Amino acid sequence: MRRWNGWGDDAIEFALNDDALAFLGARVGAGAAIGDASLAQACAAIGPSRLAPHRLIDADPALRLHNALGQSLPDWFKLRYGRVGAVPDGVAFPDSAEQVRELLAYAERHGVAVIPHGGGTSVAGHLTVAEGARPALSMNLTRLCRMSAFDKQAQLATFGAGVFGPDLEAQLRAHGYTLGHFPQSFEYSTLGGWIATRSSGQQSLRYGRIEQVFAGGSVETPAGTLSIPTFPASAAGTDLREMVLGSEGRLGVLTEATVRVTRLPEYEAFHAVFFPNWEAAEKAVREVAQAKLPLSMLRLSNQLETLTMLTLAGHKKLIGALQTYLSWRGCKDDKCMLMLGVSGQKASAAVALKSALALTRGHGGVHVGKAMGAKWKQNRYRNVYLRNAAWQHGYVIDTVETAVDWPRVAGMMHALERAARDALGAQGERVHAYTHLSHLYAQGASVYTTFVYRLAGNYEEDMARWRLLKGGVSAAIVEHGGTISHQHGVGTDHAPYLAAEKGALGMSAMRALFQHFDPQAIMNPGKLLLDAECAK
Repeated sequence: MRRWNGWGDDAIEFALNDDALAFLGARVGAGAAIGDASLAQACAAIGPSRLAPHRLIDADPALRLHNALGQSLPDWFKLRYGRVGAVPDGVAFPDSAEQVRELLAYAERHGVAVIPHGGGTSVAGHLTVAEGARPALSMNLTRLCRMSAFDKQAQLATFGAGVFGPDLEAQLRAHGYTLGHFPQSFEYSTLGGWIATRSSGQQSLRYGRIEQVFAGGSVETPAGTLSIPTFPASAAGTDLREMVLGSEGRLGVLTEATVRVTRLPEYEAFHAVFFPNWEAAEKAVREVAQAKLPLSMLRLSNQLETLTMLTLAGHKKLIGALQTYLSWRGCKDDKCMLMLGVSGQKASAAVALKSALALTRGHGGVHVGKAMGAKWKQNRYRNVYLRNAAWQHGYVIDTVETAVDWPRVAGMMHALERAARDALGAQGERVHAYTHLSHLYAQGASVYTTFVYRLAGNYEEDMARWRLLKGGVSAAIVEHGGTISHQHGVGTDHAPYLAAEKGALGMSAMRALFQHFDPQAIMNPGKLLLDAECAK
């Protein structure tokens, strides 16, 4: 069963062993477990619905709570402390575009805000309901989950936008195909959510980011139905797909999406390569990325992340033997780990792997085979469960991500880690910050930083700590010329920093676009744009 106040399936645990707890204690101090509010306590704080009755809307308090929040740290604080605040006044589960249109018409008649809901995995506040604002309806789209068309010749598949990642892949695999979009949230996120937030999968180097595979679809907007046909390419004016991509529910409700699919790979493997230090590692991966080899993944961990991953891995004797071998090969305390993936035809994958490893050797890279890669693949969707385990011991884990051109990568990495340490250091708290480059391009890379620090033990102080840290690292992103989000979207958490990237003219253009499709501004207010009613 899905956890109501944490990540994932409540039957899955990813425990922290004694060595891991000792490591965290040395880095940030001993954590102290706190008691969580119960589901009954959280539901008891929910007020009555303000919605007029409708045959498709359910106002059950527990259902409203389950559709109220995502997976951001503020969302966790609200749930864990039982301070849920505003929640949707009702939840609807439309199973057709016609029902979506009916619900939008209802919302316009009654002045109701509509919040599209997919898997509820947002880490940027995309599902937030404004306190004291107009009534809100959560439109849960997960019943729109069927593959309605499959064109083998054109390699196109059409799905309901509420289909979960595993269900989408299962339907494609029956035909021998894959979408290849595997974000860490894959098990619980949906196709529509990926499109609405411009998601990027772990193997986007081969399969492409979501904007590269989104071929067309249908959006129900308050102004009418926006239908986007599929073409292999077009020079006919503005690409309508770009209006939908990253629109975060402000334009309307994406009900159906056609995506470009790929044959299942004949061969796939992930290999680990270690480098003596960050400078050598960055040069190597930049060279590999710019060689444009047909790889499926490049993921480079800095020294602190490499240390953290090896410490948390367990298997103390095996890791110790690996450390001894790497030290003998010149990869000592400053070593950095690259995870390299190949997917496709076996012959071409072998050539790509050989070429990539040759480039890494030129920068001191030590290839240790694919055993660590196989372990990474096995746990690729389980590592996020560490958030649950950390909380149980009095720690929180949060992340921030951006993207910059290559000359700014190292500076951004150091700036983000420093900003987090400085933000909470002023409060007498330490932060364990570490970074990896999650997606690599010829032009630059995504810089993805993780922060671990202690819980204060009360809602107000923990929210204050988060605001200090989030504000500090977001300001650092802006100051060092990064995008405010490479893959998580904007929501409410990043909205204050968007204008620095888009400029006044760009922001007004976005506002005009949304106004055109949504004249009464009922669609997901407060996301992307700082609407007055949804100030955080």
